[in-house]
Amino acid sequence: MSEEKSHVKMARKVWIGVDIGGTKTAVILFSELPAILDRIAFPTLPEHGPDHALTLIRQTIHQMIQTHELRPGQIEAIGISCGGPLDRKRGVIQSPPNLPTWNDVPIVEVLKNEFNVDCRLENDANAGAVAEHRFGAGQGVQNMIFLTMGTGLGAGIIIGGRLYHGSSDMAGEIGHVRLTASGPVGYNKAGSVEGWASGGGMAQAATERVVAAMEKGEVTSLVGQLVTNRILTAKDVADAARQGDELARQIVCSTGSRLGEALAILVDLLNPELIVIGGIAMRIGESLLEPARAAMKREALPVAAQACRIVPAALGERIGDIAAACVAMG
Repeated sequence: MSEEKSHVKMARKVWIGVDIGGTKTAVILFSELPAILDRIAFPTLPEHGPDHALTLIRQTIHQMIQTHELRPGQIEAIGISCGGPLDRKRGVIQSPPNLPTWNDVPIVEVLKNEFNVDCRLENDANAGAVAEHRFGAGQGVQNMIFLTMGTGLGAGIIIGGRLYHGSSDMAGEIGHVRLTASGPVGYNKAGSVEGWASGGGMAQAATERVVAAMEKGEVTSLVGQLVTNRILTAKDVADAARQGDELARQIVCSTGSRLGEALAILVDLLNPELIVIGGIAMRIGESLLEPARAAMKREALPVAAQACRIVPAALGERIGDIAAACVAMG
């Protein structure tokens, strides 16, 4: 018997986390965070509808139960982290932008009925905030904000050491705030923070800039990428910037500046001591964060700006797993 399997058999309690994203879904098993005992991931394939992923989630949990010889009652709870909109109290996923076919999916009821255990659902930004607060960059901090900077942009808010949901569970939707009268579209709103300062927004800005560069005969490696694949992604821009492409560097810098303008809004409103940013911010690093900090300090009230640090997520690529686990543990 392996040491890992023996550890699970000896554990009094275990929890299961489910991290649902538009690209992949991961199921994790753990007994003591931040250590993970088992992890299985698979493509979400939202174009196939929710039943495809729900079936794989159930099958994966059953596989873990069998592999680790879990006893009845040993699973304490299942936690699900997913992008919004969702109804946390009813346990329903309500057609998030990255899961457009998931219309009012009662995922908590489905898993609770299947495994007869408590099941909880939480917005991924809120779950990420809790994860970074407990195990990452926010340890010991009383007032902090966590930003998901992926295809979209949302925020989880910790005030006085506790997660803040708001009156109708809608706190933290900074991506919906309009930053300019027009501009890239995010959260179904032109010129929104999500349109300017997300991976999806960066891709939109890059496509527009590269088309303009092509018309002017300017040189950029992103032209080849756009012609070949017909789309650009934030990763394409980040890779080109690392390789010294000047236009890509400008796009990263301008995205960082727009991000900093959004950070200034958060700093002025909430006066946090820390803002932690995940997703492309932790992958691109200082070339994005440096202009973001500069814009935040330029735009925010000086005393509030001085009190706030801006850092990438300390949990790195593990944050989705730990976030889902934190939802399970409550």
